[in-house]
Amino acid sequence: MLKGLGQIGDMAKMMKQAQKMQSEMAGVQGRIAEIIVLGESGAGMVKVTANAKGELKSLSIDPDLFNPDDREVVEDLILAAIKDVQAKAAEAAQAEMAKITDGLNLPEGMKLPF
Repeated sequence: MLKGLGQIGDMAKMMKQAQKMQSEMAGVQGRIAEIIVLGESGAGMVKVTANAKGELKSLSIDPDLFNPDDREVVEDLILAAIKDVQAKAAEAAQAEMAKITDGLNLPEGMKLPF
């Protein structure tokens, strides 16, 4: 007659975990915005900084690159540095999220926040 009450307890436990994760997620989002990563190209001649959310913060170009004949090279180096910093930002964000999702048995490859 009281069969299945164990499932209610399991559901309550899951809800409690979800609430805890939601609160931790808010903290992680704040920390991700504060993590700064550096992307480079051209042996450091072009440098880009961004936060782990991928928001670009600064761009630095070595003055030796300012030759009008090399404009396309400079443009390529800027794009390469931006791609580098975006990849590092995504990696830093995933590492931060992993801190709260460990032990939740989420499907492999599932990215948070949803």
